[in-house]
Amino acid sequence: MHLLSEYRGNLVDFHCRSNNTAHYTIEISTKELIVRRGQSFLLTLNMTQPFNATDTLVLTVETGRSPGTQWCVVFDDVKAIWKYSFDCSANLARGMVTLSVTPPADAPVGKYSLSANTGRGKTPLGTLVVLFNPWCSDDWVFLPDERERQEYVLNEQGTIYVGTEYYPRPRDWIFGQFEEDMVDICLKILDVNPKHTKDPADDVSARCNPIYVSRVISAMINSNGDHGVLTGRWDGIYNDGERPDSWLGSVRILRKWYKTSCRPVKYGQCWVFAGVMCTVMRFFGIPCRVVTNFQSAHDTHNNLTIDYYHGENGRLRNLIVSCRNYHVWVEGWMKRPDLKKGNSYDGWQVLDPTPQEKSEGVFCCGPAPVAAILQGDTNLKYDVPFVFAEVNADIVKWMVRANGSKIKMNSDSKKVGKSISTKAVGYNRRTDLTNNYKHAEGSAKEREVFKRAVTRLNSKDDQAGDGGEEPLKVEMKIEKVKSKLLGCNVQLYNSTW
Repeated sequence: MHLLSEYRGNLVDFHCRSNNTAHYTIEISTKELIVRRGQSFLLTLNMTQPFNATDTLVLTVETGRSPGTQWCVVFDDVKAIWKYSFDCSANLARGMVTLSVTPPADAPVGKYSLSANTGRGKTPLGTLVVLFNPWCSDDWVFLPDERERQEYVLNEQGTIYVGTEYYPRPRDWIFGQFEEDMVDICLKILDVNPKHTKDPADDVSARCNPIYVSRVISAMINSNGDHGVLTGRWDGIYNDGERPDSWLGSVRILRKWYKTSCRPVKYGQCWVFAGVMCTVMRFFGIPCRVVTNFQSAHDTHNNLTIDYYHGENGRLRNLIVSCRNYHVWVEGWMKRPDLKKGNSYDGWQVLDPTPQEKSEGVFCCGPAPVAAILQGDTNLKYDVPFVFAEVNADIVKWMVRANGSKIKMNSDSKKVGKSISTKAVGYNRRTDLTNNYKHAEGSAKEREVFKRAVTRLNSKDDQAGDGGEEPLKVEMKIEKVKSKLLGCNVQLYNSTW
């Protein structure tokens, strides 16, 4: 019978410095084990007597704080999802058992509790944090280019573009995703989201999916309808908070939110929302970049046009400005196996934490595949029509007569979506992404895609609600079980499904 012993004050050595270095998390902490899924790490257990590889040793990892909602994996079964192997060295004879442990590439991200059982009951060993892994080819966030991984995951400083399409102005932003307290802050963002409050077990298990996690983050960066991080304001009155242009980075905002028991921080605008979201995404290991769209449209009618109505006297009747000098969102890199087969929508996905319109009842936006926006596939989730309109809506001016009839006066297909910009990889200069979102303005291909987008948006057959996949077909045969009597209900039963 083996027992875990206190060796130099520890039951286990997590080798935090070497493990975190190998997992690109050493900048976060040298004291807490933070690893990436799909990649092995070492830990050493200290036993009271010599240990053989055939002796009983059961390791258990659990995530989820609420009793009865924990997501638990046991290591000792050969079919276990988590894997581990012994380092068969002379140290086993001294009771020092070194294990190589590999979280699966689809493990939920978050904090785990680790325990061991050698036959005399379960002994808690400590905690570890598991993140997404853009270095692992089996992870949905895998990014093949090392230079891009350095930029979109590890770079703590960046540039956000503001200004106008003719004079894009760089604004320095400190993301600070590897500050040590980001572990508690970013995990708190997931734990206070309404989905977790409603069903903790379902939420924790869904954290294996970067599509789900990024959508939660998009909703939680703004405070509309939840305990989100930032409150937006655009009227210029900031007496009870801080001006949006006073922020220089994400860390002070996130710390203020966390230290005030998740009270929203005042105030932010689009570039602040995007900068904070980029910090949280990069912390979790989802490659992310901040993107600015100049002459950005806001399609409030979901018809891919921005309509201005004038009276017969020429006065503008709708006073809401639906085209902004610029708007800022983020792109996250991930696979999209949830979308229809045969088309590749993997890669960059638009996510927008600025509260503009609700998506499935929540103020969030995305992930919308950039490839779908380029192709005009407006029948796909999430929020592709809204983003398509932001970069490629037509501006239409109407004259409204006294009798209510409308006459189209002018249509401009070239004004919206200019100089779509992000920071270059490895350099402090601008990269233009416009060609990723749409074809050359005024070209036959661009007009073809626009018509395709309108057709797909208006086609009921494409609005299956399942991301564009084929709808489920059910055949059934209904038979009458007795003769119809006037004034009585007809009883039916199904004989074939």
